[in-house]
Amino acid sequence: MAFEIEFSEDAERHVRQLSVRNRKVVLDAIEQQLAHQPTTPTRNRKLLRSNPFATWELRVQDYRVFYNVEEDRVVVVIVAVGEKQGNKLYVDGEEFKL
Repeated sequence: MAFEIEFSEDAERHVRQLSVRNRKVVLDAIEQQLAHQPTTPTRNRKLLRSNPFATWELRVQDYRVFYNVEEDRVVVVIVAVGEKQGNKLYVDGEEFKL
């Protein structure tokens, strides 16, 4: 059973800000990693500590995709896409702390 993938307005904006090449890399990874078993932890997918933002994180090179899973609707909701630079995470050009 495949999960439908939805993007929040913020996440859509974050993806549009990426270069065409990086956008393709991130969107391909989302499709491959999250359409099936999005709640199974892997090397690039992890459950986050409790926070009001997102439940899960997907690592894609220097990018982080934050998402929630609505199992009853079989939907993955992408809430944000950020870029990791060193040990800092930037979302929408601003340093972000989970």
